[in-house]
This record gives sequence, C-alpha cells and structure tokens, in this order.
Amino acid sequence: MPEDEPTATSGVDRDPEETRELVRERYGNIASNAQGCGDEVGVDATADDGGCCSADADATADDGGCCSDDADATGSERLGYDAEDVASVVDGADLGLGCGNPKAFAEMTPGETVLDLGSGAGFDCFLAADEVGPDGHVIGVDITPEMVSKARENAAKNDAETVEFRLGEISHVPVADETVDVVISNCVVNLAPEKQRVFDDTYRVLEPGGRVAISDVVQTAPFPDDVRMDPESLTGCVAGAATVDALESMLERAGFEAIEISPKAESTEFISEWDADRDLGEYLVSATIEARKPPTKA
Repeated sequence: MPEDEPTATSGVDRDPEETRELVRERYGNIASNAQGCGDEVGVDATADDGGCCSADADATADDGGCCSDDADATGSERLGYDAEDVASVVDGADLGLGCGNPKAFAEMTPGETVLDLGSGAGFDCFLAADEVGPDGHVIGVDITPEMVSKARENAAKNDAETVEFRLGEISHVPVADETVDVVISNCVVNLAPEKQRVFDDTYRVLEPGGRVAISDVVQTAPFPDDVRMDPESLTGCVAGAATVDALESMLERAGFEAIEISPKAESTEFISEWDADRDLGEYLVSATIEARKPPTKA
C-alpha cells in the first residue's frame, strides 16, 4: 500500500497543503481572539492542529470542548479534567478545543520527556509538566504561528520552565529521533491530511518502548456529502475523522504494537452540541488511542 493511502481519512480529496492552510487560518484566528475556556469566542475563530469545535457551534474554544452554551461546567471538566487541573493553569491556555483528556491515561512519570502534537495554547503541556516534574521535559508542536506565540506567552505566565513550544507540522515533527517517552495529543490528528505520516513520525521520535496516548474523534458512520466536502467541517474536527479500523491499520503500518482504540459512547453528549443543524453524534465519537513502540530487541 502507498504511504498516503486515500482511504485513510473520510474527507474529500484535497491537496494536503490546502488543508494545512485552512487549519492555520482557522486556528490563527482562534489564537488571536480567544481568551480561554468559557469565554465567548466566535465560531469563525475556532480551533487548530490542536482541538475541536464545528463550524456551526454557538460558543467555542480549544483543548477542552467548550462548544456548548453550557460553559459553566466547565468544558474541560466535561471532558474528564478536574477543577484542580483547570485552576492550575494560567488563564488563556485552556481554549476549549479538545475532545478528551490525554493526561488521564498517558501515565506520565517524573523525569519523562513528553511531546504534545498540536499543542494549541499549551493547556495539556502545562498539565504534563506537572506530571513529569522539574527533571522532565515537555515539547509542544503546533502548525499555527499565532498559537505558538500565545503558548510561549502562557509558558512565561505559568513559570513553565520545562516546557517549550516549536512551530511545525505534526507529520514532520521538529524533534530528534528516539528522544521522547510519550506522545500525547488532543483532537488534532483528525485535522492532519496525511495521517500515516503523522504516525510514522511519531514512531520515529519515540524511544524504544515509548508510548502514544491520544484523545481524538473517530468516524462511526459515513458523513453526508455536505459535511464531508465542507472545509469548515474539516477544520472543525469533523470531516477529517478516520474510522477505528483505519487508525489501527495506520498504527500497525508505522510499527506500533499493543494498539488499543477505545470509543467513548458518553462523548456523543457534547459532540451533539457542536452543530446547531445536525446531530454529529450520529457520525462521530471521541476515543482514546493508545499504542507502544516495541522495545529494542536483545
């Protein structure tokens, strides 16, 4: 099979660079306009190589799922973060664009190096830094210059000395070979036009025995044509979602083992609020995606 297998994603056949530019534009607007989870951010200023929110949502944001009008919950707490997580991070880092909580299952330990694909304004990176401690290191990579700038500002405000943010594509991560213990991501891989390359490069940067802990959306039923072909649905974490079978196949091709993809049925509650005109819960569900790079053979 060729590296860029066309059946790996559900979106319309579109030039990969065109897709990346759509993502940059949308999430650049979010970074420039968003203040934080729970603030009212216009839908045209929604999410990047780093989060969710469909084009028709009424109120939005980044790494936490603030697509509903009920932002009091808060959005991040609805996704599995606790109030202490939200309170521990500087305002403006949690934009509300995610679909889960990778911290909950990544099992990060002190001293580890963590890579966050599509790090947005830095929310998950700052939580990871607390997990790995002063001897650990966290690298956030995002495709959007405005997001990287915002994340760096947040790092300074949060006194996050062990966290750094790099501009780059998640299919060509600016990280050296075999230098990362765990790769996390929150509702970003679905935005990538070349998902196989994302998993191939993830495999490259992981140490032998390193692991993947990703929260993302997966496709559970074929999208209607008006959703599948809509650029807004693509950049809103909808039309680019792959099926569980496709994701498993891509991870296997990259070389991963111990692959486990677990859909979260309860996520349809908030996914159903992403679009005012249709119930996206009929086509999408959030899932945890876990895998491990084989250890070095003796």
